[in-house]
Amino acid sequence: MANTLTIKSTPFLSEEALKSGVVLAIKKPIGWTSFDVVNKIRWVIRKRLGVKKFKVGHAGTLDPLATGVLVLCVGKATKMIESWMATTKGYSGIIRFGATTPSFDLETNIDNTYAIPELTQENITRLIRKFTGEFQQRPPRHSAIQIDGQRAYKQARKGEIFELAPRPVEIQDLYLKPHDVDCLAFSLTCSKGTYIRSLARDMGTSLGNGAHLIQLTRTAVGEIQLEDCFEIEDCIAMLERNNTLAS
Repeated sequence: MANTLTIKSTPFLSEEALKSGVVLAIKKPIGWTSFDVVNKIRWVIRKRLGVKKFKVGHAGTLDPLATGVLVLCVGKATKMIESWMATTKGYSGIIRFGATTPSFDLETNIDNTYAIPELTQENITRLIRKFTGEFQQRPPRHSAIQIDGQRAYKQARKGEIFELAPRPVEIQDLYLKPHDVDCLAFSLTCSKGTYIRSLARDMGTSLGNGAHLIQLTRTAVGEIQLEDCFEIEDCIAMLERNNTLAS
């Protein structure tokens, strides 16, 4: 089993450990894609080892506007990606009601506006009951799901019209509270394949208007918590150090 490295584990990493395979817990910055992080870490490792190729992959995409826990599997640990992807995820963020966007978040501009619903405790309780447990969820067109070998978001950005098939998801420990007159803050735990942007859209529809996600942080992947994760700069510094770590 590969070592899982967090800021609580070690400041150093040997070349032997890299080659044997490790799992890195990184706090993805806003504006970076998951592949930006993978490419940066892969470049640093290749430079340190003096090799042209080295396997690095992530265990679950985070959207560019999202922050939080991103698990990277390095070297032989890439064989563990599927098992990491199957773990539960934790998220927190903010949903704004009264408007929709094609991507269900701030990546695209508002396309429709509606009357802002009353975010009363009664409505909040109704949303929690409806969206806790197992149900069918339709993923957003602006997603990394592949359609005929192409990412769905690429087709969506071209203006192509299509719908992705609903899939079973499960949401646990859903908590909602007022954040502003038109916003609810949330925290939750969910299964693999759950789209929080779709949850925002569906909550808006449930209240008879529209909604979109304006802030998202992945707070946990399995047992890894946000506070355990490396900042990207600290992870790079750790990978560049020549000190050895016993494998």
